[in-house]
Amino acid sequence: MQEPSQIKKWQEHEGVVVASANGFDVIDCGSCGFKHIVALPGIEELEQIYRHDYYSREKPLYIERYREDIDWWNTVYVQRYERLERYLPEGRRRLLDIGSGPGFFLLKGKQRGWQVKGIEPSSQAVEFSRGLQLDIECGLFSTQTAPELGYFDAINMSLVLEHILDPAAFLALIHASLNDNGLICIVVPNDFNPFQCVLRDHLGFDPWWVAPPHHINYFDFISLAGLVERCGFQVLHKESTFPIDMFLLMGDQYVGSDEIGRACHKKRMNFELALTRGGRSDVLEHLQADFARQGIGREVVLYAKKI
Repeated sequence: MQEPSQIKKWQEHEGVVVASANGFDVIDCGSCGFKHIVALPGIEELEQIYRHDYYSREKPLYIERYREDIDWWNTVYVQRYERLERYLPEGRRRLLDIGSGPGFFLLKGKQRGWQVKGIEPSSQAVEFSRGLQLDIECGLFSTQTAPELGYFDAINMSLVLEHILDPAAFLALIHASLNDNGLICIVVPNDFNPFQCVLRDHLGFDPWWVAPPHHINYFDFISLAGLVERCGFQVLHKESTFPIDMFLLMGDQYVGSDEIGRACHKKRMNFELALTRGGRSDVLEHLQADFARQGIGREVVLYAKKI
């Protein structure tokens, strides 16, 4: 294993090695402004993974669990649509979801009166979401597919950018696919966050969140905001999802245990549903924004406007 202080260079990429797993090193890349693996895998390898293997092999219970948790997911989605609607004038409700998965985010948008479209590489997820009467293209968002999809007032991509070989080029393509002052909502894992670093550095945990080659890039609030701004966007709002790593700090060893992990997730859902149903979604939103300011929370949620 590489020493954490080692500098590694690969092609135009260079930075300190911060983790190693599965034969890959993660570097804090000076030229990119965020952490990513080296060497980068080939596009053909990634396409094969996401078209055929991802849901069946990596996430076999993903859609089933999604359906079980749909009441909670819908509160998450309502909150995200409400924020998009705050920033967009009425009449601008055309949305693309990149990596639309089983389609439940799009379904909620359709119910709210949005004109929605998805693009998703997994054939299993596409089949499922088309069963919900949603407009879904099977494939990857790329220079070939983007012109065929058209232009949008908002583009959502949840847990996508960590899988992309060239995030800057990807965001440039998104920028070109948005109407004037269009919005993006990006969700990525908040990796190497303070809770994770305490668990790794002081409590003996291996960095379980490092998962190449599926996860190529490793963002936090600062590095994602910097990338987005360099790609022609103005950041409007940052919030986090629940800091699930907190359960590990409290002794619930969910890493490697689906049963314990599921129990912790249910506690998180109960907490957020109680606040929302109790009429205090404002408290939840303030917590999420405060978590983001501290750099904690399992995922970064960032809203930005095309400029």
